[in-house]
Amino acid sequence: MVRLRIVACVASVVLVQIAAAQESPTPIPSAAAEVSPPASVSPQTSVPPSPTPAQTPSPAPSRNVRISFVPPPLEGTISLGIYDKTGKLVRVLHQQAQLNQFAIGADGLVTQWDGKNDDEQDLPVGKYHALGYLIGSLKLQDLGESSPPEMEHNADSMVKLRLVRNPLRKDTKPVVEVGVAFDPNGSYLQTSDKLPLFTVSEAPNLIRAWIAKKSENAVDIWQDDGTTVHQFRITNVDQIMAFECGEFELR
Repeated sequence: MVRLRIVACVASVVLVQIAAAQESPTPIPSAAAEVSPPASVSPQTSVPPSPTPAQTPSPAPSRNVRISFVPPPLEGTISLGIYDKTGKLVRVLHQQAQLNQFAIGADGLVTQWDGKNDDEQDLPVGKYHALGYLIGSLKLQDLGESSPPEMEHNADSMVKLRLVRNPLRKDTKPVVEVGVAFDPNGSYLQTSDKLPLFTVSEAPNLIRAWIAKKSENAVDIWQDDGTTVHQFRITNVDQIMAFECGEFELR
């Protein structure tokens, strides 16, 4: 009897376990899916327009003027100036230049002028002309220290030199007035319109200079640096010939 109760008890327990096993387990609530925060919408960025490429300025038109001339029939160096319509020297284009410093063209020797004056400033449009001198075999003598000349107070004196006649010019008795000038690089003969012709010395710090005619083909030069007066003599000054390059238009 007791045994039957135990068996019955065991059977009940088994039935209870089976029933429990057959019940659907309580579902475990799944964690809420992580919601991604809404993507922030950036305000529309205004794209600046592509910069306009900087325009390269057009190069300034060339003002180069071609100047040609028939070389005078005399050996030496050439000084050449540009003059405006009033006859004023506006540019020393060449100073004691050798012939090989010029190009050779079909119409003679050729050089170029950029339309500027001696201060590198552009000159106005208009008519200009070129005039030059061929300086022959001038001879320079250094006479050493000297007393000031008699015309000591006339440092701006000029002398007239007779030129070699150029067969291409109409002058029958060509003459040029010359004086002596100086700058930080020394002293030199120059025409009355200030075109340099011939270097006298390279002495710096000069304060005065004089010129006097010694003879028809010689001049004397004195120069003062504030300490001493030095004297020079230039001979063959009659071996200078003038020439022209004609008139041209600067645009």
